Amino acid sequence: MPDTPAQPSAPASATPYGTLPPASPLPQRRPVSLPHLHEMRARGEKITMLTAYDATFAAVADAAGVECLLVGDSLGMVCQGLPSTVGVQLDTMVYHTESVARGLHRVQGTAWLVADLPFGSYHASKEQALHSACALMQAGAHMVKLEGGGWTTETVRFLVERGIPVCAHLGLTPQTVHALGGYRVQGKTDQAAQTLRRHARELQDAGAALLVLEMVPAQLATELTAELAHCPTIGIGAGQGTAGQVLVLHDMLGINLGKMPRFVHNFMQDAGSVRGAIEAYVQAVKQGRFPDNAQHAW
Repeated sequence: MPDTPAQPSAPASATPYGTLPPASPLPQRRPVSLPHLHEMRARGEKITMLTAYDATFAAVADAAGVECLLVGDSLGMVCQGLPSTVGVQLDTMVYHTESVARGLHRVQGTAWLVADLPFGSYHASKEQALHSACALMQAGAHMVKLEGGGWTTETVRFLVERGIPVCAHLGLTPQTVHALGGYRVQGKTDQAAQTLRRHARELQDAGAALLVLEMVPAQLATELTAELAHCPTIGIGAGQGTAGQVLVLHDMLGINLGKMPRFVHNFMQDAGSVRGAIEAYVQAVKQGRFPDNAQHAW
């Protein structure tokens, strides 16, 4: 009876659903940390951030060179089909954070992982915020993000004092979209700009290590970036003057379920692949080609 030819063994990273992409080459990129992000800001290199909600997209984004992955509560709209982020639960955020963290671990990923504290998970007390933040950190997050200024300052200080890195979020804060009257640009009037500026300084002084500025006039975002010496800003609809940029992954791939926001560019239309689109996004941010203030900002 003739011998059966030996079958080639599958690569170690193969799965029944394909092979996850390799991580960014380690000699070119060490694991991203807060000091690394602050060094990037100091030398004028733009920081790139994208949302990620599952293991495979996290691995692809890491391999494409994205420094920060955000497990955003935008998953409520993108993954769950909710009308806003308000309905997202903490246990859902924990599940998706675990999934993203596993994806990075599978490919020896180097990205810095941020997870959103969802609506209602940090509002009752500083102790509630600590409990929620610990759940996300234990799920694999390196940092938690919370929205708003003023009352959140002491919560940020409380978490930072206990060793939990915090990313703040000002401007359009989607969890309070009903109170804001819709998805509108924030900080347009002198009084609103002064309040936003004061909240940003307070959050930095409380220990926030990053600050997302969403739908803030480009000039104000640029001024805040210069004023906040110890807290790099990450813009979304805030112009090109911030220290970095973030987009919802599905938006920049052109597969939004609703109306595409003005501040988004469809990087998939000329890329030919998901990884190619993410690489194009990284290059455009690094080279200062995205965002274009004339098209993507106010």
